Amino acid sequence: MRAFNAELSKLFSLPGIWLAFLIGAFAPALIAALDSIAQKEEIIAGVSTRLSEVGYIGLALGVQGVIILGVLAVSSEYLTESSESGGGQQITTSLTVISSRFHFLLAKAGAVTVISILLCIVAIMTTVSATYLILGEYAPAFEWSRLIGVVCYWTFTALLALGITFVTKNGILPLAVLIINSSVVSFSVLLYRVTKLAFYLPDRAGAEMFMFTDNTSTGTLFDGFHTPFTGGLVMFAWVVVFFIVAAVVFHRRNVAA
Repeated sequence: MRAFNAELSKLFSLPGIWLAFLIGAFAPALIAALDSIAQKEEIIAGVSTRLSEVGYIGLALGVQGVIILGVLAVSSEYLTESSESGGGQQITTSLTVISSRFHFLLAKAGAVTVISILLCIVAIMTTVSATYLILGEYAPAFEWSRLIGVVCYWTFTALLALGITFVTKNGILPLAVLIINSSVVSFSVLLYRVTKLAFYLPDRAGAEMFMFTDNTSTGTLFDGFHTPFTGGLVMFAWVVVFFIVAAVVFHRRNVAA
């Protein structure tokens, strides 16, 4: 618990973490507000086809906040400090205080998990409020099962970012790839038109916990391939795999290298 509390303290001391909080808490609400305005116009015109997805799209894109969180939690350990501070790295001090690398990894993952859950809850509150404020009586019902799926999706994504960064040490590559994949071009969406194996990629499977259904009659974006529970299991399996790889690499790594 002391290691866990220390990791929480370190995360809140990072300047970049407040950008993660800002994006995670308010970006989904902004996207939901813009989408709600467009949907309200379509409702008035009688051509609305995806009212049930309003709000959830913003929550899917707002996951970038926890991506930044997961990457910063690890990459900050490997930043070289100023010459006035000795020019060392935080990771050296961290492993001096916490001799077990496995405990260090668990403490880091626990801190990221707790913050991701809390940040997602805030995002859900702001998103639901924005949707109801604009759509009023036309606002879709936000089901608890789907909202729990959103929380799981955010948490698993943050842990994936954490695990990948433990392998790369540098946060630029995982940050660029994960943010582009979650906002600009989703590789799984491109690949699923070629092979059904794309449905087993973590972002595509995880999104089915709250975004997709088994048919298109409700106006959803894609046909569902997994049930929400199966999609969550697939994404969780990816998290476990990446953590095993990260634990092995981190255990064998020379910190001074």
